[in-house]
Amino acid sequence: MFKLTFLGAGSTVFAKSLVGDLILTPELENYEVALYDIDENRLNESYTMLCNINANCNGKATITKHLDLKEALRGAKYIVNAIQVGGYEPCTVIDFEIPKKYGLRQTIGDTLGIGGIFRALRTIYVLEDMAKVIKEVCPNALFINYTNPMAMVTGYLEKYLKIKTVGLCHSVQDCAKGLLETFKMNEYIDNCTWKIAGINHQAWLLEIKDKEGNDLYPIIKARNLESKGSYNKDWDLVRLDMMKRFGYYVTESSEHNAEYTPWYIKDKYPHLIDEFKIPLDEYPRRCVEQIKRWNELKKELVENKNITHTKTHEYASYIIKAIETNSTYRIHGNIMNTGRFIENLPEEACVEVPCLVDFNGITPCYVGKLPEVCAAINRTNINVQILTMEAGHLRSKD
Repeated sequence: MFKLTFLGAGSTVFAKSLVGDLILTPELENYEVALYDIDENRLNESYTMLCNINANCNGKATITKHLDLKEALRGAKYIVNAIQVGGYEPCTVIDFEIPKKYGLRQTIGDTLGIGGIFRALRTIYVLEDMAKVIKEVCPNALFINYTNPMAMVTGYLEKYLKIKTVGLCHSVQDCAKGLLETFKMNEYIDNCTWKIAGINHQAWLLEIKDKEGNDLYPIIKARNLESKGSYNKDWDLVRLDMMKRFGYYVTESSEHNAEYTPWYIKDKYPHLIDEFKIPLDEYPRRCVEQIKRWNELKKELVENKNITHTKTHEYASYIIKAIETNSTYRIHGNIMNTGRFIENLPEEACVEVPCLVDFNGITPCYVGKLPEVCAAINRTNINVQILTMEAGHLRSKD
């Protein structure tokens, strides 16, 4: 029926989510999932796990594994990209430790700033080599990118490598739900509508309404002004502060957004770190914990022959289902703004907007203008993204 190639399939937990979702999609059958990774041991672990899930869930996929990129990609209709170039050591450690010597602190470092820029530069050069192979053996494939920094990687693939690409992130799906839970408005979670647009990790909840079309923002904003003890705000203080000041809630987490603006991590105002509960060096800390937990997870995922799967809210399987069955599905995707889907952001920007998926592929939707305050904040990030992509393309430090 079709072939999907998974690049970076050694990401076992993520491979379970995406391929497991495909296996649990009954409308899809007789397709191949080709797993590719440069780490043979991790590749074998993911292969074993997914074969077990396929068997235990009555899946109709053929799972193959490859160390040869060309063979993995040959004839692919869909490509899922989840590579991380350089891994935790040495690259993530370097991304954090060198800036720290000069007083520059980060939380996640995968999207913007020093960590995001260098992660982008080392990733796009690997993707350049991959793009050559794609153009040779599967030139019409849809490239589904999950690798961060999302805007820079997706933008580079589209603008400079001319690969048909959509970038996906799960922060949009969780945005409204998390906000409603914070302010004890759970009764609206399953029957509200919302509109989100902007850029990856900094898209804006422009509207949130109940099933009758009533605006929920006034209730949310009023509760946001109440004392901290009234609601569990501590996990999300940066985003809630931004909403209080600018009027709109932003998609990605507070630890992310603390480093996308110049207001919260400041060497002359160290009290802000405690005040907003900003977890400096959070990403390296998570990496260390994940490495420690892998032996336990390995028993659960790889050595468990009875493993099954519960479908997630990741978009990939729904996109493929919509295209293969000519049904319609709505996602939020990262695409170049060449159609001026967001009027007051640059054409050179990679934006995150609603998209419709059907047999014809992915069609971005027109958003119009963002509130100017939102667009202004987005532009500060976009400037870095555009310059990083250009620097990578030109091989120029200037």
